[in-house]
Amino acid sequence: MRVGHLLQDECLGLRLLWAAPSLLGREIRGVTVTDLEDPARFVRPGEAVLSGLVWWPAGDGGGDEAAEQFVGALKDADVAVLLAGEEARGAVPEALVEACARHGVPVAAVPAHLMFRTITETVYMRQWGELARHHILPEHLRDRLNRLIAQDASPRTVLTTVLAHFGDVTAYVVTAAGRTVAATPGATPLPLDEAAPLPDGDAGTTLLVPAGTGTPYDQWYLHLPAVSAGAVPPGLLHEITLVLARCRQAQAHRRAGERRLADELGALLAQTDVDTTVVEMAWRACGLLIDGRPYHVFAVHAGTALDDGLAVAALAEAVAYAEAGPAAVGRLPDGTAFAVLPADGHDAVAEVWPLVAACVPDAPLHGGAASTSGSTEDLPGALARARYALASARTTTPGTSGLTNAAALTSVDTLLTGVPAEVRTAYSRTVLGPLSKAGYGSAAMLLETLETFLAHDGSWARTAETLHLHVNTVHYRIQRVEHLTGRDLSRLTDRLDLWAALLCRTGPVAPAATSGRRARPSTSPAR
Repeated sequence: MRVGHLLQDECLGLRLLWAAPSLLGREIRGVTVTDLEDPARFVRPGEAVLSGLVWWPAGDGGGDEAAEQFVGALKDADVAVLLAGEEARGAVPEALVEACARHGVPVAAVPAHLMFRTITETVYMRQWGELARHHILPEHLRDRLNRLIAQDASPRTVLTTVLAHFGDVTAYVVTAAGRTVAATPGATPLPLDEAAPLPDGDAGTTLLVPAGTGTPYDQWYLHLPAVSAGAVPPGLLHEITLVLARCRQAQAHRRAGERRLADELGALLAQTDVDTTVVEMAWRACGLLIDGRPYHVFAVHAGTALDDGLAVAALAEAVAYAEAGPAAVGRLPDGTAFAVLPADGHDAVAEVWPLVAACVPDAPLHGGAASTSGSTEDLPGALARARYALASARTTTPGTSGLTNAAALTSVDTLLTGVPAEVRTAYSRTVLGPLSKAGYGSAAMLLETLETFLAHDGSWARTAETLHLHVNTVHYRIQRVEHLTGRDLSRLTDRLDLWAALLCRTGPVAPAATSGRRARPSTSPAR
């Protein structure tokens, strides 16, 4: 299929915004759906790129720069055409059209009523029809593969069957995160650190399995190492990827049903008061067992304006890698992704998390985890703890991916990271009073003295030594702190309140440096 053919399809109603005539004859080799600000890593030469423009900056500013970055990445990847959706913004921004014209990237508008999936299926059905006229696979083998796919055979069975008559050929089906979906019998397992970079090039042959999905986690790659790559004709490899695509679509259809059941379980767990019997029924419907075994609950959020299943897909990829047994992956009512799986799978999920997150570097993946006692009564509580750990991860590493276990929140400073930023700020301002105001002349000096005093367990002498002050000066400053805050630093509870306020503080005055050990308030009296 060529760009011009796609634009002329009256059933789609695409509207051409810009294209040089010579570019309309470019062949479309695949389809990628993306709304990343920088899609460079996930687009390939000759692809039609579908974008809902959710990445476009809000307001009137920044559009030119965003368009230049996005279209520049498409040009560098040598894509065939950009298909921009009109649903999110009502129309394709003129700045984006101008950027496409500058870079020589054809661009067309996708009507708001048209699903991206319709365009994807149109392209791949056309490709399938064209290849069908030039079949390389024998008729009886194609019939057998069709039966296997209809019977929901595993990817391993399909891959083994299609390559059986080539003898000792090694082949793998891998995900972008490096998980091996299938391999031919006797194939040496691919380590994660070797498999994850395969889509970006490796010794041998690696082909994308067209699936028409919107996240990198749903993509498969057919990989043959160098020793086997020359044993299979290139045309046959492409036909094999289309067979695997059908296998992938059948699996996705089955998983969609599982996700709906998991969503129902998540809706129940998110409620404050729910009948345990109803939870158990939803639990069993997801294939989970009530046998006393402990489970782990995960909550995940993708740090991007466009989630659109990204967090759920990422979490499902990590859970699939864990292979810990029956698991449920779905969405909570507020859109947060969640998963429940046997507790012994936690370490595997934590191990693969960096590779899963690396698949979408522009969208940090933050996750929280909590264990359960193995009873359905504890599930809502475990979910609440996991979501608190998620909030901690988003606070601790806002710009990078991170996975936090609720069991690791064992100190006041780590515990407070799960409190919403607005609550922390309000608490700090309330407790510190005038000291929290940037305009207060001696605030920085008094806060430094207070933090050093608490960090040294209320020792006047050590505080004076650290700050190079006379002890009487320290006494005077602490008295000023007590007067301004209404607290008595000889009382443990007041010390804890002020220490928590310092930890919560997000104002312009930076915390003072401590002696190097973990600062903590003391239960001993001030001295």
